[in-house]
Amino acid sequence: MELKYKRVLLKMSGEVLGSKDAPVDGAKVAEAAKHIKSLYDAGVQVGVVCGGGNIMRGRDSGPMDRNRADSIGMLATAINALSLEQGLINIGVPVRVLSAVNIELFMDTYSARLANASLDNGEVVIFACGSGLPFFSTDTAAALRAAQINADALLLAKNIDGVYSADPKKDPAAVKFDTLTYDEVIAKQLRATDLTAITLCRETGMKIVVFSMEDDSAFVRAAAGENVGTVIS
Repeated sequence: MELKYKRVLLKMSGEVLGSKDAPVDGAKVAEAAKHIKSLYDAGVQVGVVCGGGNIMRGRDSGPMDRNRADSIGMLATAINALSLEQGLINIGVPVRVLSAVNIELFMDTYSARLANASLDNGEVVIFACGSGLPFFSTDTAAALRAAQINADALLLAKNIDGVYSADPKKDPAAVKFDTLTYDEVIAKQLRATDLTAITLCRETGMKIVVFSMEDDSAFVRAAAGENVGTVIS
């Protein structure tokens, strides 16, 4: 299959790694790793940002100080990154984890130079600890890392097959969009990603492809430029 996007940043939610029985579920981690491997095997250079919502999400922390809550959330993404790293190692995919904060006992510290060199060397690169700053979501971190590795597109793997005018689970009249502009997403207040992330992608001209991770073939098809969900540009 001919690739349209040869280097991508794949954003996955933390929830895909957990289940009702365990915040980090080995079977779910293995499944997520297989999705990444499908891209790797197709010849795509892959950077990955995984959220931490299966363990802790700062904005949902209630009365806790937001700075502290977001620090906990960043550490949650580090746990997920290490879990996903092991999942990829188990299936023979070369991988490196880079952290936005210095925790070198567990993983290397992020730099754009090291990230790009690792991708050029044929490694999947997992970016841990978001942007390293509170008040910025992992979606924003994904948009930032996508720009820093000169990705051709930001792939948002969701539990829904694109961007809709409303929540299709609540509104049967919700309409799915095949394409959108950044400005339309902002003006219509669509829940494709957070406002900071979409604004950053507009500034850098980073294409966003939103698709369902329930479709095993959608990852590679998205990299090939097929219409698998919603493209924002």
